[in-house]
Amino acid sequence: MDEKKKTQARRALLLAGAGAGSLMAQPKGDWSPKKQIAGGPVRSGHLLFLSGIGGWYPERRPKAGDIKEQTADALTIMKESLAKAGSSMENVLKVQVSLVDPEKNWDAMNDVYNTFFVKDRPARSYFGTTGFRRPGQLLQIDCIAYVD
Repeated sequence: MDEKKKTQARRALLLAGAGAGSLMAQPKGDWSPKKQIAGGPVRSGHLLFLSGIGGWYPERRPKAGDIKEQTADALTIMKESLAKAGSSMENVLKVQVSLVDPEKNWDAMNDVYNTFFVKDRPARSYFGTTGFRRPGQLLQIDCIAYVD
């Protein structure tokens, strides 16, 4: 088999792979990679990107509160932002959590998190941090969601 045919065969194999077709295929219709602000999140095509949702904002609640309060606040802000942009928590594909003192705060954060994502939970990653610019803030959440 010559090199050109090998390349074509590899490309066909990649496009046939699980999920790879959507990543490798050419855009169709009126999709554009250009970003648009959608009332908070950034939208590109059918994806919404929300970033930097803090667990505590003094204008919403005077005292920082514990990790459960902060998790509920951050996820409520996420839910409201997604709804405003035409999506929902059910359409969240990926979540990233930055968490102060994960050994202490993980279980309580996870308990609240699981009330917002009851079934078909999105992919999630997290990392520990020593803190944020606002003293008392215990977490920050980012997400990627689908929108029609």
